[in-house]
Amino acid sequence: MILIIGGAYQGKEEFARQQFGPEAEIVRDLEKLTWDCCGEDPDQRREAADEMRRTRDEWKDKILIIRDISQGIVPMDPRTRAYREMNGRLMLYLASEADQVWRVFCGIGKRIK
Repeated sequence: MILIIGGAYQGKEEFARQQFGPEAEIVRDLEKLTWDCCGEDPDQRREAADEMRRTRDEWKDKILIIRDISQGIVPMDPRTRAYREMNGRLMLYLASEADQVWRVFCGIGKRIK
């Protein structure tokens, strides 16, 4: 698995297609999974990393793209703060599973693993 991280609108998918070919199998917007897992009711939340662990066979040979939302001011809203923290845990898990990790900034990719 290849993991590509970076901020919003930084060219992550375009980089993936250039680096790994236009036919590369890409799963993008994984931060949306995190948002879905981090529901309004704290008692109903489920861990995004656990969801990915359960479905590992479905994505282990793909390129995964996730937006890094860890920069900037920590949100005041409890759900948004929980979302940011959970997304970080998901990125930690995916990076540990990945064969390669790339960070994309301004369309430029730098391999970090």
